[in-house]
Amino acid sequence: MAKKPMTKSQIIAHLADNNGLTKKQSKEVLECLVALAYKEAKNGFTLPGLGKLVLVKRKARKGRNPQTGETIKIPARKVVKFRMAKACKDAVLPPKK
Repeated sequence: MAKKPMTKSQIIAHLADNNGLTKKQSKEVLECLVALAYKEAKNGFTLPGLGKLVLVKRKARKGRNPQTGETIKIPARKVVKFRMAKACKDAVLPPKK
């Protein structure tokens, strides 16, 4: 059975324990980092060793309504994507030899 992802409160507790901070201070650091990431995402926001948020333009395309089978036009739009850093990929899924 797979483990559940860490909750926000578990992350805050872990940061507090490992860095000699109170939980309140850890929460403030985490919230400040998240707010900064949201603000800077349109310019590209990098967390060294983890990855970066990038703004990507998607082209207009044709799609299909799965219920009716009708072809529909999907307009172009901008989306935010997270690109994992190579160091993170290698740590989570070691490269094959």
